Amino acid sequence: MKQLRIGVLGLSEGNGHPYSWSAIFNGYDPDAMSSCPFPVIPQYLGLQKFPEDCIPNAKVTHIWTQDRAISEDVAKASLIENVVDNPQDMIDEVDAVLLARDDAPTHYELSAPFLRAGLPVYIDKPLATSVSEAQRIYELGKNPGQVFSCSALRYSDDLTLTPELREKTGTVVHVHATTMKYWDTYSVHIIEPTLKLMGISDSPIKVSSSSSADRKTVCATWADGKQAVFSTLGNIPAPIKIHVFGEKSNVELIFEDTFHSFRAALRSFIEGVRDHREMIPQEEVLRVVELIEKGSAE
Repeated sequence: MKQLRIGVLGLSEGNGHPYSWSAIFNGYDPDAMSSCPFPVIPQYLGLQKFPEDCIPNAKVTHIWTQDRAISEDVAKASLIENVVDNPQDMIDEVDAVLLARDDAPTHYELSAPFLRAGLPVYIDKPLATSVSEAQRIYELGKNPGQVFSCSALRYSDDLTLTPELREKTGTVVHVHATTMKYWDTYSVHIIEPTLKLMGISDSPIKVSSSSSADRKTVCATWADGKQAVFSTLGNIPAPIKIHVFGEKSNVELIFEDTFHSFRAALRSFIEGVRDHREMIPQEEVLRVVELIEKGSAE
């Protein structure tokens, strides 16, 4: 099987995905990674076995960030051979791109040259904070499945109801999901897995919200009576957690396994690249963005 060449694009404040995502493909240099400015990354990478835990038949070969020194540091830590000074220099050198910035306002401009060139692009969560902007990005693509975007937590076993738990809880009717940090960047981490486990396939009929300081709580209600409450807690230290209430009982799901969620999301992207198919339906992504937008507007 041909080895896919992948380019990494960008780094945003507080987000170490260029280090971690690249290492999941390439492995890493433990000494260089020890000085990574995101200490949790070498911690969870150190619990894995490399090269066994790398995604096979794909390698990050190129990187660009807005700072050459940062690019060099990521390249050294995550074994990336080529650092470029202009992102578009990668276009003819890679088969796919990881846009590793989580600040949604940059996504259209950064992804546009690659999507117009026909390259598949994994765009970090959230794709956008408005449905109209998300649709603009999708319209850049020339081929089905070119745009891939999600919270990796949609793939987390930690936030999934097993058949045993579904039997225990019964039909899910209410959820309260919480995460630290901020609505525009982090609510996607609780919205996406919640909609998936609740089996939501339509838009809510009502969305309301309240804010205090850097915290925000959004309540969504659907026509069938299901309800979800999403809270982003700002600087309060807290795990990502989904409290699921069913007709028979309730259960708390707590997110812990970062590495395998990232790996599963990246592997899904690679499968889509190889098979030229859409791995996450566009309407699902837009439904998540719609809820982010409605929560922001309240």
